[in-house]
Amino acid sequence: MKAFMDDNFVLNNQTAERLYHEYAKDLPIIDYHCHLSPQEIYENVQFENITKVWLYGDHYKWRAMRANGIEEKYVTGDASDYDKFLAWAQTVPQLIGNPLYHWTHLELKRYFGVEEPLNESTAPMIWEKVNKLLTSGEWNVRDFIVKSKVEVVCTTDDPTDSLEYHQKIADDPTFDVKVLPSYRPDKGLEINQDGFQAWVKKLAEAAEVSITQFQDFLQALQKRIDFFHENGGRVSDHALNTVVYEGATEEDVAAIFAKALKGEKVSSQEEKQYKSYLLTFLGKAYHEKGWVMQYHMNAHRNNNTRMFKELGPDTGYDSMNDDLLAQPLVRLLDSLEQSNALPKTILYSLNPRDNVTIATITGSFQGGGTPGKIQFGTAWWFNDTRLGMIDQMETLADIGVFSRFVGMLTDSRSFLSYTRHEYFRRIMCNLVGEWVENGEYPNDEATLAEIVKNISYYNAKEYFDF
Repeated sequence: MKAFMDDNFVLNNQTAERLYHEYAKDLPIIDYHCHLSPQEIYENVQFENITKVWLYGDHYKWRAMRANGIEEKYVTGDASDYDKFLAWAQTVPQLIGNPLYHWTHLELKRYFGVEEPLNESTAPMIWEKVNKLLTSGEWNVRDFIVKSKVEVVCTTDDPTDSLEYHQKIADDPTFDVKVLPSYRPDKGLEINQDGFQAWVKKLAEAAEVSITQFQDFLQALQKRIDFFHENGGRVSDHALNTVVYEGATEEDVAAIFAKALKGEKVSSQEEKQYKSYLLTFLGKAYHEKGWVMQYHMNAHRNNNTRMFKELGPDTGYDSMNDDLLAQPLVRLLDSLEQSNALPKTILYSLNPRDNVTIATITGSFQGGGTPGKIQFGTAWWFNDTRLGMIDQMETLADIGVFSRFVGMLTDSRSFLSYTRHEYFRRIMCNLVGEWVENGEYPNDEATLAEIVKNISYYNAKEYFDF
């Protein structure tokens, strides 16, 4: 029997052990998609206790606590931070088989030297030990980043954002990590959502453009792309909960936009035309800049109306969607490819049913001399589990070129989440090791080392060219 989470945790063969410890373990991290706060990075925030750094904003943990019968008071309510931590400590032992169990203990071990499993008995001791370290000045926000060997952090930013803190970080000679913005124009695509008109007004102010018609709107979006680029932005991101494509002329879409600008709701067909045209416009703009475009697809958000009204979005009430995406996604990508304007693109679906579909679609748009130009993105959100990662990687290997995979990201709001890269690297090395030890691939040390190093770090470094 192995010891609990020892040095060879999830490394189940000798080849895997060698590949991880000798080649993958100590490589830097490029975190090309996350939800960290650039303001907190600039201010180098010190957290007064583990609850603030660990449980605030972490909807993964909130879902688990609710499922364990914890009252909302101890999840997002007004209970003390200590009582919330105890509620999480009560929940953790119940999470056998859940990656939260592994993430929790990797974070405690790697950052705070805690070897004991977290439970109700050990909670008081762990609370005291971790909080002492957090308030020592040795574990402020930047310490988590630097000591995790992070080279690049890509935050998620609205086109109207000032990027004030990205600029301040870039001007700080004491901090070498690149903290770069990612262009996330979702609010500009959701033409039927409440607040669209207010967002357009905010965009006009940010771009210093008067928006009275659709061409003005496109000009404002382009100006903000230019601004992001000037501030190091090289990545865009889109939450396409439902993928749509419907052809339309610019005149058609201009009329749809004018209707929405007056506060009128547009039809479902008009919304599809608007989104299709705008996504094509944006894709061409990204291509022109040499950016990487990311599509996060098939999420079903804000399922619980009562709790959405009480707590708002991103509080643990989302799930997988099951819309069909093959036809609209292919048409959307092809609308860009027809004019040779398809940028490097990463495709993620929240529904693992789509894995084979996405893997085959990527193969239809590769080329131009760019290795892995169209990427089947890493297992995302509810798929960010051991089995989910294996499924994604095996599907990619079955159908595509696994060795060109750009690997892992955190997609996290927590500064402790960089251990997810360790988790991924261990699982990836174990998978490669299984192929070798099953006689499915030669035990060629140089080639194997290159593959695991590239997927862990070098592919992303080359692909994004930050």
